[in-house]
Amino acid sequence: MTTIFENIGLLLTLSGAAGKKGRHVTEKDLGILQNHSLIFSGEKILWIGPHKKIPKEFRIKKMKTVNARDWTILPGLVESHTHALFAGSRSAEFEMRLQGKSYQEIAAAGGGILSTVRATRQSSPAELLKITQQRVDNFATQGVTTLEIKTGYGLDEKSELKSLKVIRSLKGPRIISTFLGAHAVPPEFKNENDYLDYLSAVVFPKIKSSKTRQSLADRVDIFIEKGFFSAAAAKKYLNQAQSLGLPTTIHADQLSLCGGTDLAIDLKSQSADHVLQISDREIARLANSEVTVGLLPLSDVYMKCAFPEARKMIDKGVRVALATDFNPGTCPSMDLTLVGLIARLEMKMSLPEVIAAYTVGGAFSLGMESSIGSLVPGMSADFLCTKVEWTDLFYSPGQTFIDQIYVKGHRCK
Repeated sequence: MTTIFENIGLLLTLSGAAGKKGRHVTEKDLGILQNHSLIFSGEKILWIGPHKKIPKEFRIKKMKTVNARDWTILPGLVESHTHALFAGSRSAEFEMRLQGKSYQEIAAAGGGILSTVRATRQSSPAELLKITQQRVDNFATQGVTTLEIKTGYGLDEKSELKSLKVIRSLKGPRIISTFLGAHAVPPEFKNENDYLDYLSAVVFPKIKSSKTRQSLADRVDIFIEKGFFSAAAAKKYLNQAQSLGLPTTIHADQLSLCGGTDLAIDLKSQSADHVLQISDREIARLANSEVTVGLLPLSDVYMKCAFPEARKMIDKGVRVALATDFNPGTCPSMDLTLVGLIARLEMKMSLPEVIAAYTVGGAFSLGMESSIGSLVPGMSADFLCTKVEWTDLFYSPGQTFIDQIYVKGHRCK
């Protein structure tokens, strides 16, 4: 079925931001068009232009027509960093942090990631699917058309594969599955090297099976931090993932400067996320690389950390994405608008930069910039429709403003 959204009130194509690969974005790069029409068929956008100039080949009787005069349409939002699959609650740890306990102290006392591991291991696939689908639906109501979800709360073969299969069963937005088996060293293993060797030798072959020719995961992540995994151990592990055709991303330099950002650049990973502790040297290297920096300010609020130096990075030419980092311990929030608002208030990002970070930047951080993040012919028909002005975006947390979203040309909400 060929569909036309005609006479769109305002259409933000993000074509300029995509052309600049998400760097040095200004309002002009939002590609704002008035009273234009958008035509798509199947998954792909076929044409964008003034309604009076629609090519003859698209003026067919079976075309579905949608009057979009009252709408603002822009690319679907890309939520590129979440830990949305988990069971249990860690609300008690929030109070512990407020009373002065550090992340490492809570983990050493049996809390943190390993407490969620225990709850997730005990949950059935059906239970995990039900609660995770509810979270996916929440993201969709905010205009998310591509959603990344990590594993990392199983930390053994059975539970990690269970989690990956649940992720593949989710409905709605396009789901990107990230294997984060290297989230923490589980109690069954003595050290990081033994555990990473186990993941490489036992779990990787199950993820990337030659029998099915399908992968349970789209990419591989690791948490490089003191008390978790070192950059030296991670290098061998991520090289193995890449040799299997699995792209990589890194939780890098969040609590201390541990070499995660440098490793992401050296390995040409898709993204380095958090990057709170980096210096001018790492920023210069990022600006000259194709690595996207994932900025996660909501987790910085919960962790009472300083915010990343977004203004300095952007001005130097670093490409950035914004995401929630939704997880049970250090960011139990799925509020995208709050992420963008914090970026504007505390990280000195302009609204066009925030919009680009949640579309083009997010697409680059997932290695999907050739199909999502902007609205031009040939790209996937992933977009959101809203009746608010684009200048009202990322301004009022808690406000529901999405009327419809389309994923691969199909209405998802």
